[in-house]
Amino acid sequence: MKNSLSFFKISLSGLLITNLLISMPSFAAGTFDKISASKSITMGVRDSSGALSYTLGDGKYTGYHVEICKRIISDLEKTLKTPIQIKYQAVTSQNRIPLVQNGTVDIECGSTTNNATRQKDVSFAVTTYVEEVRIAVKANSGITSIAQLNGKKVATTTGTTSVQILRKNERATGVNFDEVFGKDHADSFLLLESDRADAFVMDGSILAGNIAMAKNPKDFRIVGEVLSVEPIAIMIRKDDPQFKAAVDNTIKGLMKDGSIAKMYQQWFLEPIPPKNTRVGLELSANTKEAWANPNDKPAEEYAKK
Repeated sequence: MKNSLSFFKISLSGLLITNLLISMPSFAAGTFDKISASKSITMGVRDSSGALSYTLGDGKYTGYHVEICKRIISDLEKTLKTPIQIKYQAVTSQNRIPLVQNGTVDIECGSTTNNATRQKDVSFAVTTYVEEVRIAVKANSGITSIAQLNGKKVATTTGTTSVQILRKNERATGVNFDEVFGKDHADSFLLLESDRADAFVMDGSILAGNIAMAKNPKDFRIVGEVLSVEPIAIMIRKDDPQFKAAVDNTIKGLMKDGSIAKMYQQWFLEPIPPKNTRVGLELSANTKEAWANPNDKPAEEYAKK
């Protein structure tokens, strides 16, 4: 009797597991199926990626890319004919790609550069912003170019393309500086703010956004030559053409009807919460070109220009 009871328990357990597996959304089936089954979507967001994506505290996030992603999700609701709950997942430069790959994050709405190496692991929507990597310094530092960073401490954020850009420029110019790393953009900016670094090299929008949020924005300046031009895009899982097409179609629609230009105006040229400060970054010719001719070209294509 005992053996029969054990067999019954094992059989029942196997049946429950089988039913559970059948009811679970299939990751291989695609992001649409995952969202439809759970009636939710997990948006990857950043705590301090300038006006692109940042936290307001209490689990609230906003910014240019966050708002674009909300428009995408609104269109997904129409396609799937069901309300979709947005779940925010804060990501870092180090974990954003693995979290998209393993299905934790469905759509990453931060400040990620689209490059050829990353395209091997993930996919990118059409470019929404073309970034220029620059240098932020204290206004009274006297530093105006990368040549003046010789012997200085230069901060950047672990896991970003700016790390490679720093090393490339160090080799090309013969300027020797010490790299110091922040775990995220806010931490890197704090290194500059607290005089533990003489400069912070990062995407111009992130520099400008962190300066705008600083206690004394006038204490900082963005200086020097453009170190790199990089396409920034919303990131999604690889090999899911149906979901990518839906994401791209929404973005292309925003470009076509002028909505994306209004969103740029709102986040980069007008006062933004929580301090009602202005980032003050004018629209670049490269970003205008990306809107006029939507594409998902990697950074390497921009380097050829």
